[in-house]
Amino acid sequence: MSIDLTKKKPLFSGQKSHETTEVGIPWKILVVDDEPDVHTVTKLALSRFRLDGRALTFINAYSAEQAKTLLSQEQDIAIAFIDVVMESDHAGLELVKWIREELRNKTIRLILRTGQPGQAPEEDVIVNYDINDYKAKSELDSRKLMTSVYSSLRSYRDIMEIEQARRTQFNHRMGLERVLEATSGLFELRTLHKFADGLLTQVATLLNLDSETLLLTCNAMDAISGHIDSAEIEILAGTGQFANSPSDRMLPEHIDKLLRSALTQKRCLYEDNCFIGYFPTKSGLINLLYMDGIDKIDDLDKKLVDIFAINVGIAFENLLLNQEVEDTQSELILRLGDVVESRSKEAANHVKRMAEYCSQLALLAGLSESEADLLRRASPMHDIGKIAIPDAVLLKPGKLDEDEWKVMRQHPIIGHQILANSERPILKAASIIALQHHEKYDGSGYPSNLKQDQIHIFARIVAIADVFDALSHARCYKAAWPLEDVLTEMRKGAGKHFDPDLLELFIQNIDVFVHVKDNWKDHDECTSIFKNSH
Repeated sequence: MSIDLTKKKPLFSGQKSHETTEVGIPWKILVVDDEPDVHTVTKLALSRFRLDGRALTFINAYSAEQAKTLLSQEQDIAIAFIDVVMESDHAGLELVKWIREELRNKTIRLILRTGQPGQAPEEDVIVNYDINDYKAKSELDSRKLMTSVYSSLRSYRDIMEIEQARRTQFNHRMGLERVLEATSGLFELRTLHKFADGLLTQVATLLNLDSETLLLTCNAMDAISGHIDSAEIEILAGTGQFANSPSDRMLPEHIDKLLRSALTQKRCLYEDNCFIGYFPTKSGLINLLYMDGIDKIDDLDKKLVDIFAINVGIAFENLLLNQEVEDTQSELILRLGDVVESRSKEAANHVKRMAEYCSQLALLAGLSESEADLLRRASPMHDIGKIAIPDAVLLKPGKLDEDEWKVMRQHPIIGHQILANSERPILKAASIIALQHHEKYDGSGYPSNLKQDQIHIFARIVAIADVFDALSHARCYKAAWPLEDVLTEMRKGAGKHFDPDLLELFIQNIDVFVHVKDNWKDHDECTSIFKNSH
């Protein structure tokens, strides 16, 4: 049956028609022709067509401009039959160029049809236009039409499968990059609280979600021993209604049930529009993550969360190990600092207050939290060199003579020598502090007469904290000074003994440091001795 028909009025434009009883989504075929009977006969000739159990649905356009509108609206048209001559002699060719170059649709199969073969020579059209077939209407009978559609649809199907595989591969790669980016940030968080807050943020980013979340922890022994129902679950962090929740807050029953289900199954769960993350660690703790408002997480996201969970477990394990090492180092430094200070009859909690003064002033001065924490841990070692100073000099009640003062002035160098060869960040910082904490801003200090920025900011901070604490507290040779007198005396040292900017920052925020002082009060031994001796 050849297509040689007279024109009839179209019933409608942009029309779709297909068998509604077919299994599977029909293939979309666009027919672009200004002859209505061409649409009718094309549909009739292909009425029994099936590929992969899918029929055809036809979309009708009666001009190139109408076709552009339909193509902009329909994203998955498989084949377009396009007449060359419509509202102009080259309307079909111009439509082909628009589809490929402006619409940038490279997947649709384009079959040109013409009733006037001489109007657009086949060789020129095939060479100059990105089409898949070119047929004269007179030769396109039902058999050839069927063959052409089979060939074009198979090509379209294969192209779409390749594109889908490429898209899936791209999504997997991007997903893995999201996992690596999310977990790399967690490895940088050095405290449990920040880790908990960071984990909530990173999971929400990973899954592109904005919902209420909870991060909780549970002792693995309770879960493993079969006491799931009685296992104690502690809140570490939360958002939304769970923000700032106390660790012992009673969880809603439905959340508690979901958490214990994850503990029982030992895996992440997606139930009741909620996600429960299961993150076990080797240290005997299991971290649980609760997120609500999850309408749907696809299989790729689930796989990414599983990978993320493994990395979170490693990050949490490393955090606990690092925290244990740093806490041990800090405690040893504090105890050693206490030994040195007690030997020289300094106030009992001097090094503890020093650590907090230094940390707070560092933050006020714009240092990072990690730098402030490093200074807090290292500052108790500032006088470690005094451990080598003879008692006759260190404990002399009166003024030191010139030779004794030379001996005393050696303690910064000795302290530096004790600590300088360590590769540990805390001890390296402590060695700098020990060496420079008696340097003065105007260069009149010792042992190296450093001045201004030649003195490390850690040492400049320690100098202020050390003098403030010494003046504010009773020693066995003096009474504690009133706060006003302390600040008056310290102001005299601005630009001489102290960095003037740091000192001003300290005085402006004196309430912060008074609060630290009040939290670490000394016992009254030195005060009593001083009063009894006077």
